[in-house]
Amino acid sequence: MKKINFMLTAFRDGFQSVYGARVLTKDFMPAVEAARHAGISHMEFGGGARFQALFFYCNENAFDMMDTFRKTAGPDANLQTLARGVNVVGLESQSSDVIKAHAQLFKKHGTTTIRNFDALNDVNNLIYSGQCIHDAGLKHEVCVSMMSLAPGWDSTGKIHTEEFYEKTLRDILNSGVPFDSVCFKDASGTSTPATVGKTIAMARRLLPEGTKIVFHTHETAGNSIACYLAAIENGADQLDLSMQPTSGGTCQPDILTMWQALRGTEYTLDIDPKKIQEAENVFQDCMSKYFLPPEATAVNPIIPFSPLPGGALTANTQMMRDNGTFDKFPEVVKAMGECVKLGGFGTSVTPVSQFYFQQAYSNVMSGPWKKITPGYGKMVLGYFGKTPVEPDPMVVKAASEQLGLEPTQKTPLEINDADPKKGLKPAKAKLEEAGLPTTDENVFIVATCADKGLLYLKGEAKVNGIRWAADVKKAASAAQADGPVKVTVDGKAYEVVFDGNDAVVNGKRYAVSTAASDAKAETKAAAPAGGAKVDAPVPGAVLRLSVKDGDRVSEGQEIIVLEAMKMETPVSAPASGTIHFLVKQGDQVQTGHPLAEIK
Repeated sequence: MKKINFMLTAFRDGFQSVYGARVLTKDFMPAVEAARHAGISHMEFGGGARFQALFFYCNENAFDMMDTFRKTAGPDANLQTLARGVNVVGLESQSSDVIKAHAQLFKKHGTTTIRNFDALNDVNNLIYSGQCIHDAGLKHEVCVSMMSLAPGWDSTGKIHTEEFYEKTLRDILNSGVPFDSVCFKDASGTSTPATVGKTIAMARRLLPEGTKIVFHTHETAGNSIACYLAAIENGADQLDLSMQPTSGGTCQPDILTMWQALRGTEYTLDIDPKKIQEAENVFQDCMSKYFLPPEATAVNPIIPFSPLPGGALTANTQMMRDNGTFDKFPEVVKAMGECVKLGGFGTSVTPVSQFYFQQAYSNVMSGPWKKITPGYGKMVLGYFGKTPVEPDPMVVKAASEQLGLEPTQKTPLEINDADPKKGLKPAKAKLEEAGLPTTDENVFIVATCADKGLLYLKGEAKVNGIRWAADVKKAASAAQADGPVKVTVDGKAYEVVFDGNDAVVNGKRYAVSTAASDAKAETKAAAPAGGAKVDAPVPGAVLRLSVKDGDRVSEGQEIIVLEAMKMETPVSAPASGTIHFLVKQGDQVQTGHPLAEIK
């Protein structure tokens, strides 16, 4: 029988796909130890969203988490992280020095292998990053990113086919970038089994004999097991698998589910299913206090028509819950399809999937294409590399006008290396200005996490955005205690009953959030005599104060920056005068909440 190797993704992709990557280190280490005792030696343990999220939400240092994980998993474990090409572990692309530091620091903190992908399949974004990974003494797993397109999206029939992936793979081979294995990564889970089978067979013919081929997908669209079987039947050596409660749904298939699918075939995972069950029981106990979003456990049949990847789905629904806009989720998912079609067909995986979602969110909240979001706009203008096809001219024109940027043919590395605001040097200067130690780790944290990284290092961050099951249950119970709520809107009567995370309105069920929020109450302050009041235009977090309290500001000057859905929203002074802030950095606010007074 042929042994099929697997990497356990539960503690990285699983966390991202279910909990928005917001999990505290101490809570899951017993599960890592249990997985080790079950004989699992290849685990994904960091990178991707599990780098920034620890600083943003968990008030933890990602490097400390990696050190703890390595100690628990043992010295011989193959511990793997995820890198986004020139974006490394952020949504923004980086300069050469940051990319090099990423590989060196991840090696220092216990990494064995780095999987390296580019959402646009622009091989230029993989060459330098891959070389840095190799030079640091790490195993480089280079990626071809995959997804399928809904019927009618591509009139040429040449995008996201096995021929398209063959061209990408040939470009990788011709580039000369060193690699140890090749992964075909479908973060949206939308590829068809037929395309997966043909693509893996193509790669087996094209790659040197003995090259390890890996296939990665999510269950989100319901195709994962069929795609995994097609992959191994055509020559794949390794799959990505997970464990309950971070398996199935938005995650990878469960180890035991795949084991069951292979029974009676010529393939085996070579596991002890009883030991795996024991490890899963430990893991479920570890995660029992975390709120498990219902959308994380379901297969969503709309995903092939709006490819929102499992790894980004709950991260975005969590943010929408935090911002009080979760009721708009179905509209945003529907709007995402148009963003993919008009944006050049980049693969729906971070950061591009986030760009798609942010633009769809903006199109729903502000009106179609009224506001081009920075990430999406820069993508269609070429600042993240070359998209598979040219984006829609209307969208490119709108992005250029709104962002004040011209389309570019330069590579992201060229652009970023020439930008004095990017790189290790300006990050170090920020640390020095704040009187903080300028260790290699601290400099990298500020370079990749910007203001939020600095906030963490200054000791001013706090645990936020983690949703505990008890809090959700308590809030739901409190809302339900008084029985049905009767309201009248425009002369029509409605009866509302809260049931867990749902609201039943006149018998029709809607998904809502009843969890307690950290956001401040929406109290309306009177405008100061002879001055002006500044209210929050959107719900979000106070990312930074652009001026100091008591400063003299001019009308139209940026005074504060809010962050919502990983997007920055600058707020300008409505009048000239002396500013007095009513919030501080890190505060959560709702629309209309008073931010400042200008006298």
